[in-house]
Amino acid sequence: MLRITALMDNKPTENKALIAEHGLSLYVEHNGRRILFDCGSGANPQRNAHRLGISLKDLDAVVISHSHYDHAAGFRDLAENQLGAPDLYTGPNFFEPKYAREGVRYTDLSAGFGPDFLERYQIRHHEVRGIQQIMPGVYLISGFPRIHDFEQIPQRFVRKTAEGFLVDDFGDEICMALEADGGFAVLVGCSHPGILNMMTHVHQLLGKPIRAVFGGTHLVEADGQRIDRTIRQLSDMGMEILGLSHCSGDAADCAIHNSTEIQGCHLGTGDSIFFD
Repeated sequence: MLRITALMDNKPTENKALIAEHGLSLYVEHNGRRILFDCGSGANPQRNAHRLGISLKDLDAVVISHSHYDHAAGFRDLAENQLGAPDLYTGPNFFEPKYAREGVRYTDLSAGFGPDFLERYQIRHHEVRGIQQIMPGVYLISGFPRIHDFEQIPQRFVRKTAEGFLVDDFGDEICMALEADGGFAVLVGCSHPGILNMMTHVHQLLGKPIRAVFGGTHLVEADGQRIDRTIRQLSDMGMEILGLSHCSGDAADCAIHNSTEIQGCHLGTGDSIFFD
């Protein structure tokens, strides 16, 4: 059994007891294991979990898709409240400072914690390179080749390195693939490397259909032609369900709603998806 529940998304749902804010956090139940994929920007995913009757204590793993605050900063609150898991999985160079640059101004977008914080709370940090199976039927994947040249990262995203500020290539971004329905359901955070770049690589690595994709696709700045092309190519990989969240954008929501190729929805705060 696989159940995915959005503890945080930008959009509210019919459950008005929950808080919606900019960010993403997905709670996963998969064959008796419990995983938190992304932590939002603060403590509100925990509050929403409490309202939904979901315990975030003694999880099997916490996975953070990349180090931007709206996916990662909530991990601090999780650990400080004695919740989460003793194992944290991220991509490479997760603690490299990240910024949004506009002219001479730099806005810090980083996670807000470092290795010393993990050591203080006795959390084991696992850096995912390539593909890693973390439990039966659960895979984490990093290192996405840039195959589709129309998927470009906005130049405003930068990282601070020993060589100075460089345009962020989001080499730290990872996704999670879960065995489901004879294929895989894949969870993504923001898909900064490009959702098609990521899913093409996942499809090639795992060799089975990608039945569903859930999370942020960063199509918020894409035009209609790119959105339609993305949906069509994801469908060609075997995708039947696309659950959009967070940075996907209203135009992508509309395109999925009107698509005849796949089933789609917006996975808002408190929404769940079930697979047998």
